[in-house]
Amino acid sequence: QVQLVESGGGLVQAGDSLRLSCATSERTFSRYAMGWFRQAPGKEREFVAAITRSGAGTSYADSVKGRFTISRDNAKITVYLQMNSLKPEDTAVYYCAADEGWRGTDAGYRYWGQGTQVTVSS
Repeated sequence: QVQLVESGGGLVQAGDSLRLSCATSERTFSRYAMGWFRQAPGKEREFVAAITRSGAGTSYADSVKGRFTISRDNAKITVYLQMNSLKPEDTAVYYCAADEGWRGTDAGYRYWGQGTQVTVSS
């Protein structure tokens, strides 16, 4: 069982930046492709970004492309989501996910964190 713990959420103003982190105790972290998803109140969970096991490949939702950056540090067994130029519509609970295979935008990741709240005020 892979445990994922997100952190870094908070309340910010439009235009601000936040960096989310997703830490795990899983020493085989480099075997897992990672993804970030978000869910706003009353809406379905949606894909935000994904990164391959090595970190060489990434994928982004059109809504965040150019503003968000996913990265990973396999030595620190942590994946990050740098969020710049935040907008009120980015307000959501952000979830980290992991899978042994490449899932990309597919929400069928095997492991999920509990989520961290990001609120962007206008």
